[in-house]
Amino acid sequence: MAERIGMRMAETLVGGAAPGTGAEPEIVIGELDGPVGHAMAQLNGNQTAGHTKVFALLNGDVMVRPATLMVSKVTVDNRRYTNILMGTVQGAIANGVLDAVRNGDIPKEKVNDIGIIYSVWLNPVILEEQEIDHKTLFETHRKATTQVIQRAMNHEPSIDWLLENQDQITHKYYQLGLDGKV
Repeated sequence: MAERIGMRMAETLVGGAAPGTGAEPEIVIGELDGPVGHAMAQLNGNQTAGHTKVFALLNGDVMVRPATLMVSKVTVDNRRYTNILMGTVQGAIANGVLDAVRNGDIPKEKVNDIGIIYSVWLNPVILEEQEIDHKTLFETHRKATTQVIQRAMNHEPSIDWLLENQDQITHKYYQLGLDGKV
């Protein structure tokens, strides 16, 4: 039997090869009979306009395991944006979750015992694109999903790495501000 997964958290950023296709998920993974399960139930039952929470689906009514609740970081108030988020991106997230199980980052024997709260960011600039590269969008969000789960399950980055690299890392937007570009 796999060890109990109390609560794990992570974030990642994967740049997209086409405009608007980047992904920056933040996740919380944990046991359904603990705080993560409680939070998932609360989020799912407390729907708010523009920030509907939905489960990651492969298609239609095929939900992945572990149950993954998508929460949009961006207010969703446009039909085209909704269709992209609840189509290409939702399918990519579902596939990335299954990839993480296949890769062993999520123990197969735990998929019915844990849940994932997935804060998804789909860049609103995607709406400015006449021709969206859905293949790139899908692959970027799938990769980001697999990567963020791996980070969460392996407690990455480690505190030792953070302490060693703290002074070499400057937040991108802080640096742009210093350079007078923001």
